[in-house]
Amino acid sequence: MDEYAVGDAFVLTGFRALRLADSHVGDPVAHRILSRPYRSVPARIREWRARGRLARDREPALYVHEYTSHGVTVRGIVGALELATATEHVHPHEDVNVAQVEQLVERMGAMQLNPAPILLIHEGPADIRTVLDSTTAEPPHFVYTDRADQLHRLWQIRSNDAEHVVRSALRDAHLVIADGHHRFEAAQRLRRLHPGSDWAQTLVMVVDQTDTPLQLGAIHRTVPRLSLATVARTAELLDADWTSQPTSHQALAHLDRALVLHDGAAWGTLRPRQPVGLLVRWLHESLLPAWEVLPETVGHHHSASEAMGRARTATAVLLPSPSFAQVAESARSGHLLPQKASSFQPKPHIGVIMRQLRAVPDGRSAR
Repeated sequence: MDEYAVGDAFVLTGFRALRLADSHVGDPVAHRILSRPYRSVPARIREWRARGRLARDREPALYVHEYTSHGVTVRGIVGALELATATEHVHPHEDVNVAQVEQLVERMGAMQLNPAPILLIHEGPADIRTVLDSTTAEPPHFVYTDRADQLHRLWQIRSNDAEHVVRSALRDAHLVIADGHHRFEAAQRLRRLHPGSDWAQTLVMVVDQTDTPLQLGAIHRTVPRLSLATVARTAELLDADWTSQPTSHQALAHLDRALVLHDGAAWGTLRPRQPVGLLVRWLHESLLPAWEVLPETVGHHHSASEAMGRARTATAVLLPSPSFAQVAESARSGHLLPQKASSFQPKPHIGVIMRQLRAVPDGRSAR
């Protein structure tokens, strides 16, 4: 451990990347390596490496991963995060499902693998962008377009000076989890279960939102057995304004400041009369209880069209996209948003950079 691990610093270290062969990244068939039974994943990795489908770099390094998907380019620094000192620096903005975390603890422990980095975002210092610019000015060590048409470029940060700059610049950083809330919590539990093992670290990708921002969108809802008549009837009790809208066009014109509801036939908008912060929190903390809806019955959809397509069997509730500032404020405050409150896109495809772990010291896989 070097001097950057002292105190409560954010510590990112190099690792030996495990990489899926270019021709397999983005191919659904390649996901078989990570499929059930999860205890067989380490053996599958050995088999795929023997067949040349997987490669593991000889020396540990920090990496710059730049990827382009549907015209959007994102780049970030990939490394192994020291979990013991991460709590003060890595901030979730959404709640987690405890049962899902427990499942991941068993799955990750059996796989002995970080199959993809947890995405962390921040508004980084200029020193980080300087390292990114100087690194990506050189030819990439690996470049390819995967089977799902995502372009990847990878650089190993081999300069000791560049590593020093990265670690110094990130030492006091505060980062928001964009993707991987459940994996982060599971990794922390595995660290506590297996002290002194490779579970002391987990794989992360640090993205500077002022450099190549991830796109932030809403995750919409569908609510079964909810009528628009119920919404209209409860609006006054909730200090909200309900407005029937004659067309989808007129309803969607209000989506930046109101919930838009559609039951397959009619449209309407629901807006709080007083400021409530993010509407997704208002929905879960005030509206669902008033509508007598159990949160576990609510459906989640990454696109408005998908939610509206389900509107004949449930009422679609379309949400405005939050801003990064709103998400960051929620993370800093510790007042977590409901699960699946936001969607950061695009995410890198699985298999580009993975981290293989050794078995825990007593020879058993975790859990």
